[in-house]
Amino acid sequence: MVMMLEYDEIKAQFEVGQKINFDLILQKVIKGWDHRPKIMLHSCCAPCSTYTLEYLTQHADVTVYYDNPNIHPRMEYERRKLVQQRFISDFNERTGNHVQFMASDYKPSEWLAVTKSLKDEPEGGARCHVCYQFRLDRVAKKAQELGFDYFGSALTISPQKNAQVINEEGLEIQHFYNVSYLPSDFKKRGGYARSVQMSKDYNVYRQCYCGCLFAAKQQGIDLAQVNREATAFVKAHQHENFDHIQFHIEQPANV
Repeated sequence: MVMMLEYDEIKAQFEVGQKINFDLILQKVIKGWDHRPKIMLHSCCAPCSTYTLEYLTQHADVTVYYDNPNIHPRMEYERRKLVQQRFISDFNERTGNHVQFMASDYKPSEWLAVTKSLKDEPEGGARCHVCYQFRLDRVAKKAQELGFDYFGSALTISPQKNAQVINEEGLEIQHFYNVSYLPSDFKKRGGYARSVQMSKDYNVYRQCYCGCLFAAKQQGIDLAQVNREATAFVKAHQHENFDHIQFHIEQPANV
């Protein structure tokens, strides 16, 4: 296992009251690697994984973990899952990388159980913080189970997501598992702009809401229309085969 970073140690590298630059911390972590570590990267959608994978695969072996029970309706979840797999497949083909993909079971009732009391919270508020924590905990658990060096999240590439909170929670959650959290702020240094450009280059679907039922209602999203469009997309693409990117445990060579 690689060394865990502690929040207090990171905070001490900056002036009192100064916002922590988690992208700078990530760069320092990468410079300290003497081998290609294995990273399990939580991704909520293909757009968030674009630049994130382009950057990380220069230094590490990455598996995308698609665990998003917050996405509503079910067919929108399935659409984003298909788009995520297609992007990984296309990215690997274009770049020669070997990013793998893994998805958890879709269990929205579990997510609802921890967020329903916060349904009236504004976007970016307490409900989102619980949502970050919920999914980070799940990816950390899976990363430990499968022997990864790090777990992390592509969520920090979004200007709509609070990278400070995401990183604080990740650094806390790592203590419950035998796997280190990889701090990040992927939108820095033009990362978000690059993700927008890559989405265009790869013809990636960019959704109009985070996926959360409560946020969608607050934004006035027409969920019936979303469901119709997502259902049509899934029906048209459900026969695409992505077996070649599915995560597999490497078996030791016979002696």
